Amino acid sequence: MRSLSASEWLKVWEQGLDQPLWQRSLTLLAAACPEWSSEQLMNLSIGQRDGLLLKLREQTFGSQLTSVTVCPQCGDRLELTFTVSDIRVNLAIESVDALEPLSVQFADYEVRFRLPNSLDLAAVAREQDPVKVRSELFDRCLIAVSYPVSDRAVSHQRETQFSQSSVLPESLVKAILESMALADPQADVQLALKCPACAHHWQATFDIVSFFWSEIHGWAGRVLREVHTLASAYGWREADILAMSSQRRRLYLEMIAE
Repeated sequence: MRSLSASEWLKVWEQGLDQPLWQRSLTLLAAACPEWSSEQLMNLSIGQRDGLLLKLREQTFGSQLTSVTVCPQCGDRLELTFTVSDIRVNLAIESVDALEPLSVQFADYEVRFRLPNSLDLAAVAREQDPVKVRSELFDRCLIAVSYPVSDRAVSHQRETQFSQSSVLPESLVKAILESMALADPQADVQLALKCPACAHHWQATFDIVSFFWSEIHGWAGRVLREVHTLASAYGWREADILAMSSQRRRLYLEMIAE
């Protein structure tokens, strides 16, 4: 994973402006990991992808993260400060190869499945109903289901469009989801929060994709304003301004302000 220059970050930001979040995540990783193909990145599990994004975020903006949330009980605003290591499950991704399929045996059922990836997120991106999104993602991850029908085992392969409500018992679906969560814990980061105003406890999901992109978007706006100010004052080209360190740009901006 390589570091990006200010000019490269602006190109990545501009490229991602009109993209959905799942695609922005791959745009970021493609820029920082040019040695990996787009197919490899698309087939990473969501947890693998998010682990790499955490590493890139730490490399870019440092290890400390600061966020703001609202207490669902009293509406008080809370500022959260934590580090990448607080929420990182895997310290490193050694391979971008797709993970091996998983299996669950439950009662008379045997199910083979895989973890969700960015291809799955792309497939359900236009669906607005969160219940249908979860159902379609689950169905896409099923590879094979063997279960008894009339005292004999019948195996259904992935070519059949499974439906969790009509084919699998609810208890089996729960067991599969639990197995997915254990195999890919970085995919679902939950923050345990307590409101200092009303002492309410709750869990909040941390999404590295939206968090990191929001930071990049804010950074890009600040840098473009710096470029505008310096170019207006000195007539310098954008490329020359971006080639400067942030410290040098700040010194020139301070002199302009004086």
